Amino acid sequence: MAQQIADRRDVDFVLYEQLGIDSLTKFERYNDMNRKMFDMVISEARNFAIKEILPVNEEGDKVGLVFENNQVKVPECFHRPYKLMREGEWIAVSDDPEVGGQGLPHIIAQVTAEYIVGADFSFGAFGFATHGAAKMIEVFGTEKQKEMFLSRMYSGQWGGTMVLTEAEAGSDVGNLTTSAVKNEDGTYSITGNKIFITAGEHDLTENIVHPVLARIEGAPAGTKGISLFIVPKIWVNEDGSLGEPNDVVCTGIEEKLGLHASPTCQLAFGPKGKCRGLLLGEENKGMRVMFHMMNEARLGVGAIGLFNASCAYLYAVNYAKQRVQGRDMADMFNKEAKPVTIINHPDVRRMLMWMKSHVEGMRSFVYYVAYLFDLEACTQNEEEKTKYMDLIDFFTPIIKSYCTDKGFQATVEAMQVYGGYGYIADYPIERLMRDSKINSIYEGTNGIQAMDLLGRKLGMKKGALFMAFLGEVQKTTAEAKNIDGLADLAALVDDSLNRLGNLALYIGKTAMSEDFKVAFAHATPFLDVTGDIIMAWMLLWRASVAAPKLAEITKDAEGDKRSEIIGKNKNAAFYDGQIKSAQYFIQTFLPLTAGKISSIEAGCRAVVDIPEAGFGG
Repeated sequence: MAQQIADRRDVDFVLYEQLGIDSLTKFERYNDMNRKMFDMVISEARNFAIKEILPVNEEGDKVGLVFENNQVKVPECFHRPYKLMREGEWIAVSDDPEVGGQGLPHIIAQVTAEYIVGADFSFGAFGFATHGAAKMIEVFGTEKQKEMFLSRMYSGQWGGTMVLTEAEAGSDVGNLTTSAVKNEDGTYSITGNKIFITAGEHDLTENIVHPVLARIEGAPAGTKGISLFIVPKIWVNEDGSLGEPNDVVCTGIEEKLGLHASPTCQLAFGPKGKCRGLLLGEENKGMRVMFHMMNEARLGVGAIGLFNASCAYLYAVNYAKQRVQGRDMADMFNKEAKPVTIINHPDVRRMLMWMKSHVEGMRSFVYYVAYLFDLEACTQNEEEKTKYMDLIDFFTPIIKSYCTDKGFQATVEAMQVYGGYGYIADYPIERLMRDSKINSIYEGTNGIQAMDLLGRKLGMKKGALFMAFLGEVQKTTAEAKNIDGLADLAALVDDSLNRLGNLALYIGKTAMSEDFKVAFAHATPFLDVTGDIIMAWMLLWRASVAAPKLAEITKDAEGDKRSEIIGKNKNAAFYDGQIKSAQYFIQTFLPLTAGKISSIEAGCRAVVDIPEAGFGG
């Protein structure tokens, strides 16, 4: 079961060989830490996930939730691992110890999340939602609010949510109708109904803290008039003790395709006129606060796309190594030949290679962005800080969209490897597929991410964010050109990068012209192209690290002798696998990316010109 969450060898490769996170310990922020400590934390997270969380995912999915009398009961099997998650302090791994965190680097928190959330998405969502809500209070709350809420939320004693969506408004948050009226004691009376609230009601914690978007009476229309309020399920007294139940009622839970053990709730605030909340941040500045959480959530959801893909790939590759079916193609006409495991069949290998290259590329991408947060926090150089944040801002919509799309596709490929068995509930793939689909929909649909990339990020600071990205890729291609066997791959990545630069100029200008709708009709393909090139960059970077190490192991061996060494030496096989992933993706997928670039440059108007009646229906 251990290998069905995340491959520890690959995790360590990215951390210590590709990114070299040991260097963080040279900074004052982390100078009391070392690799041994990092490894210990990761091992503990891995053991916890394997022993306590992974065994409950099937039961949680099948048992589901119980909704009675406006209350939600989670599967009983969740209570023990949640207690252990609290004891292990896994919710606030990278947060400041002064507010209840462990103070570890962001990238270590990312790895622990891969094991914990990867083991069971439904279970992991409880901590994921709580952390985001607590972080908003930490960043924007008053000292009193921090004192009242932070330690209890970061410890998992209390849960947290994100309360944005209303039935009529959907993604158009500015059209919300939930209202707030200021009371004489400084609190606000909140009235309204919200939907799609992850972990909005459950019995894992004694209290749940809801950050709720609402409009104060007389505030401007649209997003400019939205404020954010802390609305606890049970009122919190000024000394931090629990008071009377607040007027917050769960009116129902959604029956969903996946995440059957994660309560997605409908909440009514103030049905009796007695719901109270505390203003978080300034009046009419709620979206500024909420977007801080949304950016964290979007990066987190993109990472979950990786987690789902990693699980699906490892299940599929292990199954392919065990499932015996059909003769080897080399013996297909030999009726005496014995059946072989399906990993010997070229088309199965093609599917596994698709998953392998995408999982590895996404892991490097997700970890790299987490590492940028650490570098930004550690450096005292303001120019460097700006550079790191610019890269994070540029990458956020791409991680969210690209990794969730490819993460779901990985579950589809895994199901295909299993064949009919993948489609039935006896095996885990159908659950993984169901669970992973939501990632492309919530925290801002992937279409919204594409519009953000084209409409905001591409032109921010006169294109500085995009240029910083191009510069980072060029560093890798320049290095790879000097490594035996990688020069041709580096040249292909360079060519694609140059085409992307020209495409960005074209689509950016079109987005600012009278044909802007044509540009935005191609926003999603543009994001997909950018994601492809980031995958090629990450895989080339990996190969640049692996190739010299493989050469050292194999030394002057050639032909069969070299293959024999790779077959017997695990490190040699791993490093060879990195080069093969880069070859496969860059030689197989970048030509397809070139075709997508050409299709965008063609500027087809059909999407915007077709009349509504032309769609039929």
